[in-house]
Order: sequence, then C-alpha cells, then structure tokens
Amino acid sequence: MDEISRIFLTHTANILCKRTGETIMSTMNISLLTDLYELTMMQGYFKSRTNETVVFDMFYRHNPSDGGYAIAAGLEQVIEYIKNLRFSAEDIAYLEGLHIFDADFLDYLSTFRFSGDIYAIPEGTVVFPREPLIKVIAPIMEAQLVETAILTIINHQCLIATKASRVVYAAQGDGIMEFGLRRAQGPDAGVYGARAAMIGGCIGTSNVLAGQLFDVPVKGTHAHSWIMSFPDEYTAFKTYADLYPNACCLLVDTYDTLKSGVPNAIRVFTEMRDSGLEMKNYGIRLDSGDLAYLSKKARRMLDAAGFTDAYISASSDLDEYLIDSLKAQGCRITSWGVGTNLITSKDCPSFGGVYKLAAIQDENGNFLPKIKLSDNTEKITNPGNKTIYRIYEKDAHKVKADLISLADETFDESEDLVIFDPAETWKHTRLKAGTYTMRELLVPVFKNGECVYTSPSVMEIRDICTRELDTLWDETRRLVNPHEMYVDLSDKLYEMKKNLLSEMSRDM
Repeated sequence: MDEISRIFLTHTANILCKRTGETIMSTMNISLLTDLYELTMMQGYFKSRTNETVVFDMFYRHNPSDGGYAIAAGLEQVIEYIKNLRFSAEDIAYLEGLHIFDADFLDYLSTFRFSGDIYAIPEGTVVFPREPLIKVIAPIMEAQLVETAILTIINHQCLIATKASRVVYAAQGDGIMEFGLRRAQGPDAGVYGARAAMIGGCIGTSNVLAGQLFDVPVKGTHAHSWIMSFPDEYTAFKTYADLYPNACCLLVDTYDTLKSGVPNAIRVFTEMRDSGLEMKNYGIRLDSGDLAYLSKKARRMLDAAGFTDAYISASSDLDEYLIDSLKAQGCRITSWGVGTNLITSKDCPSFGGVYKLAAIQDENGNFLPKIKLSDNTEKITNPGNKTIYRIYEKDAHKVKADLISLADETFDESEDLVIFDPAETWKHTRLKAGTYTMRELLVPVFKNGECVYTSPSVMEIRDICTRELDTLWDETRRLVNPHEMYVDLSDKLYEMKKNLLSEMSRDM
C-alpha cells in the first residue's frame, strides 16, 4: 500500500470511529512510539526476572513562559494509547530485525497488555511544578514502556493549553480563535494542539479535522488571495457577503485599510442593511499594520456609518504580550485570531515534563521509597507513593497551596493545618480549622489494566478549565512576574525525603 492510500484509509477509519463513539487513536498502532532504551531496559528486566510493581511519577519543574501555573491536558489520548497498547506481528518482525532482542522476549511482547493502575489529574485542572500529573503503578516492565508516549502526549497538550489560557487571559473576555495549523510542527501537532487550545479557552479553531474529531466549533474568514482574485476589492467583498450573509467577516488590509478596505466593507454592509437583511455576526478583520491605530480609526468609521455592532477582529503574529499591549493602548479589537505563537508556544517551545521512579513494592506489598539525587536541588525527586491535595481558602474559594503527601495520609478539615515550604522550611502557614477546604487531585484512571475513567468532551473540559482558572488569584495569573503558588510536602513525606537523603549521604 502506498503512503497516499494509507493516509486516506486511516482518515476514513477515523471518521467511522467518530461515528461509532470511538476515538482517533483506536485505529492507530503506536505501540512503537517509544525510545529504544525503554525496550532494551524491558528486556533486561525480563532476562533478570525482575518485574516488581513500581511507582512512577510524571511531573514538570517549571511553568511554561515563566507563568504562575499550567493546565493539565492530554489525558484522553493517554487513555487511548494504553487501551490499544499491543504489538502487532509487523512490530515484532521489525524489532526482530534490529538483532538486539531475543526470541523469548519478543514472544512476551507479542502478548503484551498493560495490567497496572494509573492515577491522573483530570484535564482542564490548574497544576503546578513538582506535583505528579500522572502516577503509574505497574510491573516495572510495563511502567517503563509507557514512559515516552505519556511524556510526548502530556508535554505537548499541557504546553499548548497553558499558552492558550494565557492568550485568553490577555484578551480580557474577547474571543480567541486558534488558527495555527499551517504553522504547527506537523499534522499531529496541529490537530492535538487545536484540541489543547480549546481546553485552554479558545472559542473555536480553523482546523476542520480537529473540529470533526473533537466536536469543537470551527471558524474562519477568507484570505488575501480571495480579494486579489477579483477585479476589485468591492466585488470580492460583495461576493463573499452574498455567500455568507450571516457570517460575514471581511479582510480589509489587502490594499489600503483605511482608504479602501474599511470604506468598501461599509459599502457592502450598507447594501446588506438596505436590502432588509438582519445584520448579525458581521465585521472586519485586520491582519497587518498598527493594530491599535487602525482599529480605533476603523471603529469610528463603522460607528459613523451606523454599524456599531460590527466586530473588529485582528490577527498578525499575536501572542499574549502583544494583545495585552494593544489592550493597554485602547485598541477597539473585539476578537482575535492567534496562530503561530499559540500552536507552537513560540516563546516556550517545550513543557519539560519528566517521568521518575518513586517507589518499589516489596514482597509484603509495602512501597519502598526511591529518590534521585542531583547537585541541582530542584532535580532531587520526591520519593514514595504519593497523592496531592489542593487547599482552598474557604471564603474566597481560591487556591491557597497544594500539598503533596503520601497516598495513605488523611487530613481533617476540622483541625488546624500547618504547611511549610520544603526548601525554606522556616516559611510556614497555619490554616485555622473552618477557614480552608481540601480536594484530592489524583483520580483513578486504570485499575488492573482496565479503564475506570470516562473522559469529558473537549468543550466540557474547556468549562472545567474556566472554573479552575477562576480559583487562581489575579497575582498568580498575571503574565509577568506572577506570584508563585506554594507546593508543599506533608510532614510525613518531608521526613521520609530527609531521612533518605541522610542515609544516602552516609553511604557515599
């Protein structure tokens, strides 16, 4: 089968899956979407008969774009990957051809199924550095294999969802449309980036495939080529308005924005109004020039002609910083199309999530904590089988701090709670009983290899994200030098970590 046929059949299968309630990844075999060393380590464990149950944490160390938070995204695709994780005959043949894997190990892979547990923070949740976004509890061969795919899926979508939320925040209630497909780093990045952008708060995407696959709004206008293909600008506008009278957005900067584009748009809008057409969902788009100046001039021209409800949309290499600046300058733009800088997260092109061993289960079923040392303090990991509690200020329902604890710890909101900075332990806060509430963030997703979690729709996750962002203080959401949210360790976890560090120091 040639490549074009393969792509066509894959896309057709994706459409059928969509109609039957399945997912895009249901027809894709991505079991080899892993780094080679995951498989070579698996074979090492297999040969040594080492397959203890372990705990791995997936977390990140720094917020993207020097921000105050990140957005959890990508869990649905992780679920799809785990559900369909199995090696085909073609996969086994390929691995055999590498001449580094033995026949008995390949036989094991041929019947491989994930049998462990996975816990995760649901998509759309606000998250912070150092806390596990995903926790895998599984035999070490299984837990090792899934590392790379989990990281590539979560890292990408968290990055774009976070970037989108920052752009939406800068727009101060104006609609943000994602339209970066042509500038994304490939089709997958364009499709799943659009999904993540919607989670982060965008009102629509130009990506039609993403619209189909994830049931999200698709939006768009026309290009400069549309204008240039007609004898004159007015004719181009008039033809477009006749075709789409209820979604008429005219691109006014092909020739001269204020002398030609806006006057011709007003002429077409006037003809539409005079014909008795009910004017709704119409306006202009600016794609170049001084957007603050042009939008103010265009607004005055539109208002003078009686089109006070016509919107002004803008594009042109926008990001949260430029939008914030334009708003500060009093621009009259009411909707924004953001492409390259959003879909690539241009100023911060990677999320930096890592996947680290945290515990190994002994023969009695107890989890023995494991810790990674480093000369770089921030790279020293938190040991043990853990969970996360979010602490809210009760009256304001704003996030006070996150508390990483051992999974078997419990807390009583009717008692005072003392939290402290694990790096600067003299910084502590006493929360009085009745002034705070707590919520556990990690939820079960897989138990004994079976999925026990139902993913919400993308638009439902978007609503979750909106509510989550409302629990942040304004100081945490600001674009520059935000307040750093506290992520503390419980006393029990802190003592475990301190004791492990002391023991390892003595052994060196």
